[in-house]
This record gives sequence, C-alpha cells and structure tokens, in this order.
Amino acid sequence: MWFVGLGLLLIVLHLAGIGPPAAWNWDVTGDLWKFVWPFAVAVVWWTWADRSGYNKRREMEAIEKRKDDRRAQNLASLGLNVKSRDKRR
Repeated sequence: MWFVGLGLLLIVLHLAGIGPPAAWNWDVTGDLWKFVWPFAVAVVWWTWADRSGYNKRREMEAIEKRKDDRRAQNLASLGLNVKSRDKRR
C-alpha cells in the first residue's frame, strides 16, 4: 500500500508542478518509468504476499490475538487469576 501511495504522490507532485517530479516527462522514452515503478513494485509485493501465505498468516495472528485478549478480559471480569490459568504466558 505504501508503494501505491508513493506513486500517487509522485503523480500529484507532477500535476501540481512541485519539486523534481514537475520536470519529468510522460513519454515512454523519457521519465515514465519514474511514475510507473511504485505501482509495479506494489503488484510484485501483493503477488508475493498472496502466494507465500503472508497475508493469511497475518490474518490468523490477528484473530488469535483478539481471541486471547477477549479470553483474558473475560477471566479478569470474573475475578480469576489470568496468569496462573493461562499456560501459554
């Protein structure tokens, strides 16, 4: 997502005429690659993340953390000692 934001920022800077991107050309033979590379890197990143299982692992870790937090909160609200009951901590 950061790469998409960077690519959009470069385009906005070019259109607004701010900084070095203002002088870049849209020509294929010119500086077009300077505008395109962040989007290409984002596509490569998303492809790798989906195929390697990185996204799924992060999603599962978030679900497990929410489950553990909810369990700890429920035990605390019942007045039970969370540390002695939870073998994982």
